[in-house]
Amino acid sequence: MRVVMLKAPQALLEERRRLGLDGHDEMWDGVLHVVPPAGGPHQGLSSEFFLATAPVAKGRGLVPRMGTGLFRSAEDYRVPDQLYCRPEHLSDRGAEGAELVVEVRWEGDDTYRKLPFFAALGVREVLVLHPAPRRAELYRLVEDRLLPVQADAAGELASDVLGVRVAPGAEALRLTWDGGSAEV
Repeated sequence: MRVVMLKAPQALLEERRRLGLDGHDEMWDGVLHVVPPAGGPHQGLSSEFFLATAPVAKGRGLVPRMGTGLFRSAEDYRVPDQLYCRPEHLSDRGAEGAELVVEVRWEGDDTYRKLPFFAALGVREVLVLHPAPRRAELYRLVEDRLLPVQADAAGELASDVLGVRVAPGAEALRLTWDGGSAEV
C-alpha cells in the first residue's frame, strides 16, 4: 500500500522517532519516504551477505555498514541495506559517500529509483540482491550513470570494489574471492 501525505503531522513524526520506527526512513529532496521494516527473506539474505563480505571489505580498507544513511544533505539522503565506504566517508550522521551500496529488493520498493542519487554521489557500484529466486544485479558507475554489468560466460558478476564474484543459484548465491567462498 502506498500512502501520500502532503504534510505529515509533527505528532506522527515524533511518535515514529520515539518508537524507533524511523530508522530506515529516507529524505528525497526534502520529501520524507517512510520505509517499512524488512521482512524475513530480505533480512536473511542481507545478513548472510554482510557476514560473508564484511571481512573481505575490511581487508580492502573499506568500512562495512548496515542500514546507515548515505547523505547528500540533511534534506536528501537514502538508507541502503548496506554500504561499503572509505573511512573518510564516515560522518556523525552516517556516510557522505560510498564505494559500494547493496540493496535487497522486495516487491514495490524504490531500489531502481535510487540509482541516479547513488550515481550523483559517485558510488562506484550498486549490487541489487533478490531473495527469491536468489539472483543479483550489478551496476557500475560510468561517467555519471550507473549502468548494468553483464554476467560473464559462467553467469558470474564481478564486483571490482569488493573483489567478490557472485553467481546465482536455485537456493543460494555463490560468492567467491581470493582465499574464500560462501553461499548466502
